[in-house]
Amino acid sequence: MRLKRCLKIKMIGYKHIVFAIVYLVSFWGFSQTREIEKTTLHYKDTLKLDYYSSKSESKLTSPLLVLMHGGGFASGKRDGKNERMFCMDMAEKGYAVASISYRLTRKNDPFNCDCDTEKKISSFVSASEDLSEALLFMKQRNDLVFDRNTIVLIGSSAGAEAALHTAFMSSDYRFSHLPKIDIAGVISFSGAVSNAAYITKDNAVPSLFIHGKKDELVPYGSAPHHYCSEDRAGYLMLDGPQTLTDHLKKQGTSFILAFDPEGNHDWADDAYLQTDLVNRFIQDLILDQKFVQAYIRLEANNQIIDTTNK
Repeated sequence: MRLKRCLKIKMIGYKHIVFAIVYLVSFWGFSQTREIEKTTLHYKDTLKLDYYSSKSESKLTSPLLVLMHGGGFASGKRDGKNERMFCMDMAEKGYAVASISYRLTRKNDPFNCDCDTEKKISSFVSASEDLSEALLFMKQRNDLVFDRNTIVLIGSSAGAEAALHTAFMSSDYRFSHLPKIDIAGVISFSGAVSNAAYITKDNAVPSLFIHGKKDELVPYGSAPHHYCSEDRAGYLMLDGPQTLTDHLKKQGTSFILAFDPEGNHDWADDAYLQTDLVNRFIQDLILDQKFVQAYIRLEANNQIIDTTNK
């Protein structure tokens, strides 16, 4: 396993920010050990989800975190090593957590520059459909006890793209058939969306992005998926976290962009280790509704410095 990366902190001056965030040296008080229950359920046809929760008396107020694994819509699983570790850690912090399987629509047609653009979009749609089905299933289950008003979508790579499209693309005709489900926030590990312009006042929610600026597959800014040239079948422009946060700024919505200046797509996996950052984001920006628009610099050593460049 890779060594856990630490955080170098950079705050962008913004007139509505009224407090400083210190995510490396300030940890939330969830040090007690909780007994964790795990239940596996079929939510749609052959698709399953793993539901993790603690045996605590505060379940009714526990936010629900819904995790979608990565793998280019061709591989990956809900109960991989990183996914299990992340879910257990977050459940121990007091959250209800669901890690879901979804249709791997590109299993026999890799998600690269040879994959037709419309097939790529259809993969986003299919995964968003499955995510929506899983959310409705859990909300309707009385035996799953969590705060129905606080649901946070989390995804890695392809799973992040599914989560982001579900959160922000409902006005696009290809996603307009999805049921309307209120989302309290979204967390992306190396993900992007096909058009950030669909972020509006109605769907802008607090967001956490963890991304490497030198990601060679999913852009940090706006660029073609896999950086495919325009003459390739798989040419598809995507908007990464730098562009997404620009649109969230316009809507006056809170966000944190944690970036590694030298990082690549490895952050799709490495971000699973950043449970303290994820926890503080949820506690501060979602539950306490503090207004924050911040950039945090990620590095692979133990120094903490301020920086002024995104």
